[in-house]
Amino acid sequence: MIQYIAENIKMPVIEKQKLNRWIKEIAADYGKKTGDIAYIFCTDERILEMNKQYLDHDYYTDIITFDYTEGDTISGDIFISLDTVKSNSEEFGTGFEDELHRILIHGVLHLCGQDDKTPLLRTEMTGKENRALEKL
Repeated sequence: MIQYIAENIKMPVIEKQKLNRWIKEIAADYGKKTGDIAYIFCTDERILEMNKQYLDHDYYTDIITFDYTEGDTISGDIFISLDTVKSNSEEFGTGFEDELHRILIHGVLHLCGQDDKTPLLRTEMTGKENRALEKL
């Protein structure tokens, strides 16, 4: 089951059924099926708090993915700062919805085992995001 939860912030307008089909399709592209995935939309302050508490990082980010995947079934909690999604969309000159979709699938790619810890891997991840976005 894929859930969308707003934590002390207004829920963004999303087409849940369309997104759920897309997420399942992208997971299948990586040989995975979807289990329980929760997208938790939050503020910058909440994501900073989580970053400090769980990752020992003292900075803002757009997404934190907690991976509970077992075998080929991806599951996890994906925290997304809508504040940062908005500022990123402004910085990169993209629409808010487009940036939100990119971040939604970024979390799924992490659950599918994709990494972005080096500059080369970040470039590859962006390519994977772009290919996924073309399918939406």
